[in-house]
Amino acid sequence: MTTSQKHRDFMAEPMGEKPAGSLAGIGEVLGKKLEERDFDKAYVVLGQFLVLKKDEDLFREWLKDTCGANAKQSRDCFGCLREWCDVFL
Repeated sequence: MTTSQKHRDFMAEPMGEKPAGSLAGIGEVLGKKLEERDFDKAYVVLGQFLVLKKDEDLFREWLKDTCGANAKQSRDCFGCLREWCDVFL
């Protein structure tokens, strides 16, 4: 699987206080929708990813329900967080 430049950029440095919109698959519009639901930072979205026990189906469904992410967007975001966890946890 190839990754986007945004995915590679996210993985290249610590998560810190990066906004949710910095996650692969999450653009300005979805980032704003997440922010409106108090998922303003990438680490808050990561927390939900972990609460859902890194389950792809549950996380992607949550992302769709929470901000309207389509299949590609949710797949990209899941892949980004899964790789981040594989590397940093």
